[in-house]
Amino acid sequence: MNIGKIGETLATNYLLNLEYEILCRNYHSRYGEIDIICENRDYIVFVEVKSKKNTSISNLSERVNYSKKEKIVKTVCQYLSENSNEKQPRIDVIEVIILKNSNKIYHIENAFGMINFEFF
Repeated sequence: MNIGKIGETLATNYLLNLEYEILCRNYHSRYGEIDIICENRDYIVFVEVKSKKNTSISNLSERVNYSKKEKIVKTVCQYLSENSNEKQPRIDVIEVIILKNSNKIYHIENAFGMINFEFF
């Protein structure tokens, strides 16, 4: 299993422990992919998971640049057009750092909004 899939599994388990309901994993559209789509009491949440081993020095949240954000937003819009949901959408980023004896998870709620993006 590659580092990305391990991170997505750890992020999914983390969200389940917080009592989120997982609706979909690895949703694809022509614009891109959403790693996890889930919901809690108030929101439908679209989660981008970034994973790394502890030896990497890069900042994971910096990997979600403007181009990646634009693809995520377009994919969110595609999902919402295909699946009705009355809850407010939110985009989160979960950073997973894989360590030798344990893992660290950082959950950035509402990491970026859907405003200021050109659609379709």
